[in-house]
Amino acid sequence: MMSKKRLQGFRAAFIHYAGVAHHSDEIAGQFRYLPDGLLLIADGKVVSLTPWDDGNNVPEGCEFTDYQGRLILPGFIDTHIHFPQTEMIAAYGEQLLEWLEKYTFPVESKYGDSEYASAMAAFFIRQLFSHGTTTALVFASVHPQSVNALFLEAQKYAMRIIAGKVMMDRHVPEALLEDPAESARQTRQLIERWHGKGRLGYAITPRFVPTSSPALLEQAGVLRREYPDVWMQTHLSENIREIEWVSELFPEHDNYLGVYDHYQLTGKRSVFAHCIHLQDKEWTCLQQTGSSVAFCPSSNLFLGSGLFKLSAAKARKIPVGIGTDVGAGTSFSLLRTLGDAYKVQQLQSYKLNACEAFYHATLGGAHALDLDSVIGNFAPGKEADFIVVDLTATPLQKLRCSGSTDILDKLFVLMTLGDERNITHTWVNGECVWTQGETEENDHAIFA
Repeated sequence: MMSKKRLQGFRAAFIHYAGVAHHSDEIAGQFRYLPDGLLLIADGKVVSLTPWDDGNNVPEGCEFTDYQGRLILPGFIDTHIHFPQTEMIAAYGEQLLEWLEKYTFPVESKYGDSEYASAMAAFFIRQLFSHGTTTALVFASVHPQSVNALFLEAQKYAMRIIAGKVMMDRHVPEALLEDPAESARQTRQLIERWHGKGRLGYAITPRFVPTSSPALLEQAGVLRREYPDVWMQTHLSENIREIEWVSELFPEHDNYLGVYDHYQLTGKRSVFAHCIHLQDKEWTCLQQTGSSVAFCPSSNLFLGSGLFKLSAAKARKIPVGIGTDVGAGTSFSLLRTLGDAYKVQQLQSYKLNACEAFYHATLGGAHALDLDSVIGNFAPGKEADFIVVDLTATPLQKLRCSGSTDILDKLFVLMTLGDERNITHTWVNGECVWTQGETEENDHAIFA
């Protein structure tokens, strides 16, 4: 006898995007707003989203939650973030290469300790939830313990998360140096243990070209071919000095992306963070290989790296997601990050409207991760990851929205004045995993 499905219903206002799009007008055409709607989910999957006044009653036996006065939207998708950099967020005064040496590498050295990694993983996941992020593509440290700790914590919540052990074998402190063969062996073990287990996915993670020998990149390419359904994540063209260094290390290649492409690390499910200073050939390569980009505006501003050319990516229909890039990014909040994205584009005379911005943080991010078939909107059958938002969480927001009836105007206020205070509930796989005002013992235990 088949067990009865658990049915849940939610009443609120809703926004989402009906399908994948690229240009601003196409995205606007996919935008859907329901001022008063009913979302039904069964066993963690969307059944339907319909207008409340369609004559549909809440089904008998349905667990009903009334969020009237709130806005529900798909959970945010962070396409680039560093788990071990949580504790060094807001580190002063350096650009990329010096920042790595002074702050990042010393902190990441601590993550070989399983107990420490577990405590920080719990803190990290709670930060994601409290800021409305339900899916993330995550860098761990070089230590397998850091990956195990992160996946074990995400697994508690049936969270859809993709992560990988950093691979690097040169130009880093001795404590973080790896042998390419051993790095590949550990990565292979992690893939076999975690990839595809529940909602978990693995990402092959060479940190970036300057910390990768040809032998290490070759191993990463072998793994990519051996496991074609895993992800690959790395950094690309973030900093001018970094690009010059790559040219010195690999003079036989025309450009930075050409190194990754040579080792067959481009393609679908390959996500390149930053991509600020690309040559035309590199844009073309991203397009032709079906690779994706993580736009990290807060980090790019904080490290003085430069301005991402969103219009160039859109012209070539390259999938773009948004990354907080904690800890160079200074907040876990994708709302704050979208506010910075607007400013970065304004400096280039590109007007990033709210409709397009929220697309990149939801369904667009899912598309960049090749997950748009399972998350990112409220289409029937999608996994039920969503957040509940108070559009007027602060007196200033309330004042600003008081005279407006336009949802896009209110969304623009949300992305420019909003932050974690606007997130009242976070739901993952049909379960509420965070409610505003919650306190967790493990949020503070690491400081004891």
